[in-house]
Amino acid sequence: MSGKKRVAILISGRGSNMAALIQAAKSSDYPAEIVGVFSNRAAAAGLETARQEGIATATLAQSRFETRLDFENALTAILDGWAVDFVCLAGFMRILTPQFTTHWLGRAINIHPSLLPAYKGLDTHARALADGVAEAGCSVHFVTPGLDEGPVILQARVPVRLGDTPEALAARVLVEEHRIYPEALRRLASGETRYPADVKTGSHHSD
Repeated sequence: MSGKKRVAILISGRGSNMAALIQAAKSSDYPAEIVGVFSNRAAAAGLETARQEGIATATLAQSRFETRLDFENALTAILDGWAVDFVCLAGFMRILTPQFTTHWLGRAINIHPSLLPAYKGLDTHARALADGVAEAGCSVHFVTPGLDEGPVILQARVPVRLGDTPEALAARVLVEEHRIYPEALRRLASGETRYPADVKTGSHHSD
């Protein structure tokens, strides 16, 4: 595995995007290896998926810490222990402080279920449908202090169908998420994509 970039994935739930990244990293020519999966929820289903793949896991409950910064310092210690090069957020439902996002600037990415900069935050599909948009989609972007504001690495577009529900649209978008997230990580780990030097950073929340 020498020469491959070391990647940690942060999750809070089932980790379907995490699973897509793990699967992609099994390829011998993929430039990254998944070395750890962290969750702020010990009951996150994705942790068991990671364990079955032989990947190190760790959990910390926010409630154990007096401040968000204390929590993130403990998280950083875990990531440092895994000697991580990059961090992928995959359904990590925690507010991240500017200190953390700045520390990982250019080395942390996130998947968001909209065509950013449209529909930052939550309930993206319901909001898109309410607005009557013709297409939805998903974006992989760099994590910055601003909410879903980081430079976009890759996007996929999904046509909205007549009579679509948020759930039906989300399911089709998720298929594209699983396709573009591994590709975005490949580009980052190979050096093909880098954080734009001319972009200034703008608190961050991952979906």
